[in-house]
Amino acid sequence: MDPIEPVRPFRWDLARGDRLGSLVDGHDTAPAYLDELTDCAAKVLARSADGDLFFVGRSPDSLFDLLSGALSDAPHQDRLDQLPLSLYGLDGQGLDPAERTQLRANLTASGLSPERLARRRRPVVLVDLVLHGSTFTNLHRHLRDWIEDERASWSVIRTKLRYVGITARGKTSPNTWRWQQHEDWVRELPASAVRNVSIPMWLWRYLGNDQPKTALSFRRTRWADPDVTVPRHDEGARAALAEAVAVYRHGRTTAARSRIHRVLTGEPAFREPWLRDLARTLRPR
Repeated sequence: MDPIEPVRPFRWDLARGDRLGSLVDGHDTAPAYLDELTDCAAKVLARSADGDLFFVGRSPDSLFDLLSGALSDAPHQDRLDQLPLSLYGLDGQGLDPAERTQLRANLTASGLSPERLARRRRPVVLVDLVLHGSTFTNLHRHLRDWIEDERASWSVIRTKLRYVGITARGKTSPNTWRWQQHEDWVRELPASAVRNVSIPMWLWRYLGNDQPKTALSFRRTRWADPDVTVPRHDEGARAALAEAVAVYRHGRTTAARSRIHRVLTGEPAFREPWLRDLARTLRPR
């Protein structure tokens, strides 16, 4: 049997913004959420346990873009990646053999095979917007099944997996509903492996439901579709690209880097050497 070719949706390299030409003409934008997004991005960094960040699906695109800009001159730049994948709700369950094989090929291409996970020096940190946690739940179960099929060492891999959920901020009380407290698989991981960062409800809804995106949702029906590797040039995609470029460029500003640095210094993890080293790379020169 021929090996399955991985498929990855196309996304422009925002660092080469000057080569995007007319694609973003007429779509100049100054997003109104940059301060809140910057604070969230800083907290994601602080709660990553010095791991490699994988932003799952399209919802956290702007976090990836902002941090890509902020860390563009830092050694941590190669710690950021995107994991284009939609496993939300029932759509992420009951895969047939062909879908499962394609999913594994795509995950392997992203460096997330059981073999690669077991050999990693730093943990993988999966980041996504979370409502009830179904995307993380489905992804974790697919990984666990794959690890079992490959007879890889779960006792090793469990120390290399972390999840950071971006949640909508609500009132805090002892009775507050927290998604991870209702998922059995969370107890398979070390106690600190699942963390959350809360953002205002309006921003959560915008990023998760309303923001224009440069690519279509990478659902199971598209996992093997070569058409997703071709850039979109429709008006919605161009508007999304212009917004992504604006977020990336904001991340490169002194103001954004200073704000990230300030938030990092207030996080409990700042006592750890790795985070202090990271913060130093963001300190205004």
